[in-house]
Amino acid sequence: MPLYEHVFIARQDLSNAQAEGLIEHFSTVLADNGGKVVENEYWGVKTMAYKINKNRKGHYAFLKSDAPAAAVQEMERLMRLHDDVMRVLTIKVDKHAEGVSVQMQKREERDGDRGDRGDRGGFGGERRERPSFGDRPDRGGDRGDRPSFGAPRR
Repeated sequence: MPLYEHVFIARQDLSNAQAEGLIEHFSTVLADNGGKVVENEYWGVKTMAYKINKNRKGHYAFLKSDAPAAAVQEMERLMRLHDDVMRVLTIKVDKHAEGVSVQMQKREERDGDRGDRGDRGGFGGERRERPSFGDRPDRGGDRGDRPSFGAPRR
């Protein structure tokens, strides 16, 4: 059977138990339609980038499933009809990643994979001097031969 990963956002005014109850409910929907949930994670309440239905935060949940397409479609249909679920994202994957997701890892563990980024410049690096207006070769010298905007023309 195909492998899927699902992320959904539930309303912020639910309790943690109710949000985890939604995970169990949708896992049951998959099981009733011939699929199974391999792993699930409750990520907790997180702040969203923009408001959705007047909510600034939401309960995030992540499911890894092994289910036929019909079961996934039924689960998505029920999620979209459910009043407590604000957003749903489902992707098909070739294989599930081992271990916990990036959201559940500690920050130190995540940053170890990023490598050295010291040569990129930016705020911590050296600052270069900007050329003065007359030193730039594309501007035609010191511009003393043309009047400024405020000077009258003759």
